[in-house]
Amino acid sequence: MIDGNKYIEIVRIYFHFLITEFGFKVSEEIINGNFFYRLRYINKIKAVTISYENIEDYLSVFISILQNGELPDYDDKTKTLHLNRINAQILSRIDKNEISLNNEYFDKFNPKDELERKLLKSAKELRLCLKHYDEILV
Repeated sequence: MIDGNKYIEIVRIYFHFLITEFGFKVSEEIINGNFFYRLRYINKIKAVTISYENIEDYLSVFISILQNGELPDYDDKTKTLHLNRINAQILSRIDKNEISLNNEYFDKFNPKDELERKLLKSAKELRLCLKHYDEILV
């Protein structure tokens, strides 16, 4: 189990590229006791949500397409896309050189446990996916 403040700190570090490269800003931080944590980043057209259910050890990363600046219904599969679904559509389109350069970007991080490894893996995938997001039909 991880402390909520520590989770928020790690997400802010690993996903900082959302701010510097893609123009997102933090719109929401939630620490609900010791069992649920969420950070949401938002820009003019998308929101990225990174949530963790501590007790179940369940990490979720998804992108939502904003509708008039508002989040869509979570169950709307055309507007709320989980990272693994996007990754499956995009990964085959990315050349090995780009993957290698992306890995180099994240070499500076040294995850200390399994959750940090999951977060780092998600950050790597998300960065690549966002670079190619507009190329897919969702």
